[in-house]
Amino acid sequence: MYSIEEFDKTKTKILKYIMYKKRTENEIRTKFKDIDEELLEDSIEYLKEAGYINDKNYIERAVTEFKNLKNMSIKEIIYKLYSKGIRRDVLEDYVSEHIDELEEYEKQSAQNIINKKIHNTEKEDIINYLLRKGYKKDNIKIEE
Repeated sequence: MYSIEEFDKTKTKILKYIMYKKRTENEIRTKFKDIDEELLEDSIEYLKEAGYINDKNYIERAVTEFKNLKNMSIKEIIYKLYSKGIRRDVLEDYVSEHIDELEEYEKQSAQNIINKKIHNTEKEDIINYLLRKGYKKDNIKIEE
């Protein structure tokens, strides 16, 4: 068992880590793997209940950031979030709840890339590039 002081110290350490930059639960577990397992588990649970750790909110913020700053396919977004340690079922739920909005974003994203490359790249090369990046064929439209 651990003391209240140890618990408070661990919570504070984790809070500093997640306040600097939002993190997933998995990122926290990886960073603090050297802390006593029970102490870490209780600290994470406490911070989850307090709303400081929430993978669903992390997904929402990350997707909003991607949409504002990058051109990505839905597959790229999923892969990026999955690599942060977000559970597959949580990701799948998010995607199914937001599929229309994500499809619209992917179409716009593909169009942005097409508009950038169309002047000095063959159409076929652009299409192949987008397909390799995970864009769905239906979301790629190059005007003649």
